Amino acid sequence: MTEQNNTPHTENTPEQGTSSIDATIQRILAADKANKSSNGRTTRFVADDAHLTSTEQRRRSVLDDRARELAETEEHTEHDGEQYDLFERRSLRRVEGLSTELEDVTEVEYRQLRLERVVLAGLWTEGTIAEAEYSLRELAALAETAGSTVLDGFIQRRSKPDPGTFFGSGKAVEIKEAVAELGADTVVVDSELAPSQRRGLEDIVKVKVIDRTGLILDIFAQHAKSREGKAQVELAQMEYMLPRLRGWGESLSRQAGGRVGAAGGGIGSRGPGETKIELDRRRINQRMAKLRRDIANMKPAREAKRANRKRNAVPSVAIGGYTNAGKSSLLNRLTDAGVLVENALFATLDPTTRKAVTPDGIGYTLSDTVGFVRQLPTQLVEAFRSTLEEVAEADLILHVVDASHPEPEGQIAAVRQVLTEVDAHQVDEIIVLNKADAAESHVIERIRRREPHVAVVSARTGEGIEELKELISSSIPRPSVPLELMVPYADGEVVSRLHAADAEILSTTYEEEGTRLSVKVRPSLAAELAQYQVES
Repeated sequence: MTEQNNTPHTENTPEQGTSSIDATIQRILAADKANKSSNGRTTRFVADDAHLTSTEQRRRSVLDDRARELAETEEHTEHDGEQYDLFERRSLRRVEGLSTELEDVTEVEYRQLRLERVVLAGLWTEGTIAEAEYSLRELAALAETAGSTVLDGFIQRRSKPDPGTFFGSGKAVEIKEAVAELGADTVVVDSELAPSQRRGLEDIVKVKVIDRTGLILDIFAQHAKSREGKAQVELAQMEYMLPRLRGWGESLSRQAGGRVGAAGGGIGSRGPGETKIELDRRRINQRMAKLRRDIANMKPAREAKRANRKRNAVPSVAIGGYTNAGKSSLLNRLTDAGVLVENALFATLDPTTRKAVTPDGIGYTLSDTVGFVRQLPTQLVEAFRSTLEEVAEADLILHVVDASHPEPEGQIAAVRQVLTEVDAHQVDEIIVLNKADAAESHVIERIRRREPHVAVVSARTGEGIEELKELISSSIPRPSVPLELMVPYADGEVVSRLHAADAEILSTTYEEEGTRLSVKVRPSLAAELAQYQVES
């Protein structure tokens, strides 16, 4: 009898059962390793260029390997702390390459969910082709941050979107063919779609279609942790969802009256009644009203903390900038805050405030804020307006820019557009060119010539951090009231107070009557020291 590859249906001994399980585990691990070695791409991307058409070569150049923004190896420094939040976030992620389809039902213990497989599509309506490619590559980074596997990307040159399907009919069919060939289950469009455009495109490609706004909202929903952050994201999602609700005909309508009879229910009961979609709209409006009240009730606590800092005349510095530019890494480098650092877009949403001190001992607060991006959804700007007030109320903004990015000027313009929307454009600003260790020198010099206040740093290596601290020290409001004081030795707590972070000591001498100090203090402290003031 010849040997068969299939396992016979006989009762296995314990030893045979153990070896079967081990073999199953080895087979799954081998398949996972093979999938990882190909980076989750199909043969369409690794084929020789000579066998590709010009269109396929264009798409390959846009989405070759992983998205550029996420391609760097993630590294942490001792200033980043233990990163427990990062460990918790990654412990819940799905594993690429393992699908729910099983060759053997005994593998059920080892199966994991497959990531969504997406195809990207964008319009090139203005600017250069390089700018259109940057935008599509950023969309790929957003999709990967949301937990998807990017399979292909399309760019169509068109003066304006098609009112029915956003893309032209020929391009829509081409996307449909790519979806069928690659086995994709989602199409992500690099723009905000009107509800009718979304439905029209879905009717052609026959899979789920989401736009850039929906993708960003999904990332925010994954990463929000605080009660206020979750409420803000939910409010933005419902504002986005409200005009995009879909009805399913009259079968889901409700009876308008309460009487049933052969002659009907009387006045008010005729017709289809209240439809299910109308009921959904009312519930969403009620939920949105409650969320707005909840967010408004959270505002006084934040204002009280801000008022306390203002009362004590503590300068505030806000870190703002494009997403994944290194804002959290810079906060950790300056304050050892230990906040989450991840090579992903919108990794941190909740603002973090820490105490910091200049090299000459002047105290100030340093706040990390949510990152910005091109075409940031209006719903998010409105929902996070209360959080972004931290930037508008600051004395100084550290505008962090990824100096290694191919288009840093575009990032600067996108951030300043959002700062204008939240009335923060008049706050003093320092352009912080981060990732200098990976940037081109001519790019840094080009930005230096355009911007009046620039600091070149690397939060990873520590390059330029001391120069940035000096620049912050000279830019924040400093103690401005000069005083000449004679403090008796019995009042040593006054001298200790002057050595705190809200005063600047110019000189100290010890005389028979007490300690003589030449200081600069803030106006609020000057009144308290009036009894110790002497002539110069």
